Amino acid sequence: MPQPRLTQRAGAAYLSGGALGLWELVFTAVVTFCAYKGLTNYTWLGVGWLLHTCWDVVHHLKGAPIIPALSHSSFGCAICDPVIALWMFRGAPPLPTPRRQAVSPRPTAPAPS
Repeated sequence: MPQPRLTQRAGAAYLSGGALGLWELVFTAVVTFCAYKGLTNYTWLGVGWLLHTCWDVVHHLKGAPIIPALSHSSFGCAICDPVIALWMFRGAPPLPTPRRQAVSPRPTAPAPS
């Protein structure tokens, strides 16, 4: 079953700044709707992440980043969010686990005679 909490939290990420006034609330409501629909369908979660990407771009262009001390934080978020959206559109398949290389035991030195 899809887990929409992260999508909904991403939608509310800009609420504390309020740089776009009431549009921040409208956007949060739209992304919350996507998260709700995402309870049964990953596609809606992908839509929510793409909407968040657009919102990141708007904030970047307006000069109101998600982290005020980091002027390019919204731009960085806009780069990462489409990757998450694509993953959601694919049904959020499990990520591959890194393989550990087999470690051969160290050869023991012959005991001194």
